Amino acid sequence: MDGAETTTEPDTDPGIGLPSSGRTGDGGRPEQGAPLLIPGETCWRIERATRFAIFVDAADYFATVKRAVLSAERRVLFIGWDFDPRIQLDPLDGGRPEDDRLGAVLDQAVTANPQLHIGVLQWDLGMLRALGRGLKPIVLLDRQTPDRLTFAVDTHHPVGGAHHQKIVVIDDCLAFAGGIDITADRWDTSEHADGNPHRRRPGSGRAEGRLTGPWHDATSIMAGPAARAVAELALERWESGTGERLEPLTLERDCWPEDVEPLLTDVDVAISRTRPEHGGLDLVHEIELLWLAVIAGARRAIYVESQYFASRRIADAITERLREPDGPDVVVVNPWTADGWLSEKAMGTARALVLESLREADVHDRFRLYTPVTEQREHIYVHAKVTVVDDRLLRIGSSNVNNRSMGLDTECDLAIEMVEGRPGADRLAETIVGFRDRLLAEHLGCTPEDVVAAIADTGSLVQGIERLRRPTGRSLVPFEPPELGPADRALAESEVMDPEKTPNRWRRVERFFARRRRPRALVRP
Repeated sequence: MDGAETTTEPDTDPGIGLPSSGRTGDGGRPEQGAPLLIPGETCWRIERATRFAIFVDAADYFATVKRAVLSAERRVLFIGWDFDPRIQLDPLDGGRPEDDRLGAVLDQAVTANPQLHIGVLQWDLGMLRALGRGLKPIVLLDRQTPDRLTFAVDTHHPVGGAHHQKIVVIDDCLAFAGGIDITADRWDTSEHADGNPHRRRPGSGRAEGRLTGPWHDATSIMAGPAARAVAELALERWESGTGERLEPLTLERDCWPEDVEPLLTDVDVAISRTRPEHGGLDLVHEIELLWLAVIAGARRAIYVESQYFASRRIADAITERLREPDGPDVVVVNPWTADGWLSEKAMGTARALVLESLREADVHDRFRLYTPVTEQREHIYVHAKVTVVDDRLLRIGSSNVNNRSMGLDTECDLAIEMVEGRPGADRLAETIVGFRDRLLAEHLGCTPEDVVAAIADTGSLVQGIERLRRPTGRSLVPFEPPELGPADRALAESEVMDPEKTPNRWRRVERFFARRRRPRALVRP
């Protein structure tokens, strides 16, 4: 595949233009430092979060969701790709496992509070996956629960599409959104200890389920207007999936969990969506446009964690930046293999194909794709969907780097951007790059300070990681794709299992956002 082939063609939707928002320089082009997040283009809307935090890996997230559900006053909504009421939420707490299971916690919450309603909306084909794990159909679960606890299956999507959002909303004043499904196999701590006895699938009856492998994931929590905006998105999904319209709540209370330390306070949070064209609704592909914008605008480093790396359009955009003599380093953290044979056939072959073009274009040695391993060198499954661009933008959400997340599935991503000249910009920049370094420290088995020092000494994200990688123990391992046979190559090139569903706007986005790069020397690597 010629890495520049698709991106040099004219945009396929020339009737749609990006606005000239922000400061402008000569010719009406935006000056350096203008925002990447533009409502109506690269995001749906931007709202203030009074407090914002990120859970890395599911252990603390599940425990916090449990406490939030039990303290809810009026309504809890779960919007998910998958859902398993048999999982334990807080196995480290030491209580009885049967009382800690998600279904029991939901029952306890509605029993204790007659004013509380809980709704669970799950993607319909995700329900079929759950049946394979021995879970009762949602429709049967719904008949066995109190009237104020509703389980529903969402069929409102195109053929082959998925509702892939992972959202929990508490009383419309607290929202969780990101990449963690509240289902089996997700629970783990950031230590990813080999053979952790709490990392297991739900058992049958009182029997313990089998142990599962290490799993890396991430999601966010927020309060304030940003939480209400996510709640609005969840209400829209509930109505589209069930036909039931729920009114927004107007509770005035501080529902932030006391034991969660905010990463940021009083920060603007952008919400970006993918919504397929279906049922009379137009295509929304803000997430893809944001991807293209941050690739065009990156100056020193792009750090990505994703379950897949299979979007040819995203890869082509990165390819162009890798060819530049002063372009950014690009580091991608992926799982070693996709979860399941079919996914590997679709996404694994596509990843191998795009890696060929990226490595051919990487004439300046600025690209790496790694997979994390445990202390005993077991591969850690990466399910997180995180992007950090320079010290400027932090994105966390449900979307993967594949075509279906850009135009076929329903997705929700959140982003925080540092814009020069705004109050608190320096502190926000430090927080953004600090979060990336915290993730790298987890993967490399070192401290964030070690990461900071290695990147500063080498002046490069790639070379800093290379200095810290180890041949034994916890570390990152360079990924080497398998050799593609003729059948697999034809499958990947056809994109029949992961077709593009969006118009190509890379050239337009690149022209608009390239001027938004800050001078290289002013950006933290």
